[in-house]
Amino acid sequence: MNDTVLSKSFLDAQRERLVALRKQLIGTADDAGNEEGLLQQTAGGEPQDSGDDAERFAQQDRDESILSHNEGRVAVVDRALEKLDEGTYGISDGNGEEISKARLEAIPETIYTLEEMEARERAERNAR
Repeated sequence: MNDTVLSKSFLDAQRERLVALRKQLIGTADDAGNEEGLLQQTAGGEPQDSGDDAERFAQQDRDESILSHNEGRVAVVDRALEKLDEGTYGISDGNGEEISKARLEAIPETIYTLEEMEARERAERNAR
């Protein structure tokens, strides 16, 4: 399996990394949501000039983008954690091929081989 058999210590370390990453992503999403609430609150019923509105809308767009991105990543992190529980961590969800240990070390939440991920990203770009 993989470049070398994935040892229990490697899998345990990956689980710790994934749990920490999940916590970080949720924390960032919570921060963005709190900031959004603060922006709404400060805008209140007070008259705003167009500069204030533009800044607030730009911040809202950034916060929504962060939230959306993080929600997607949390789902992938959750899937990687499931794969650890199932004993399939390191095996692609797409084609069933082994994911290199180097890729798992670089991107612990990955559930696809590099080639597969590149093909998915190309297909997504072409669909736009």
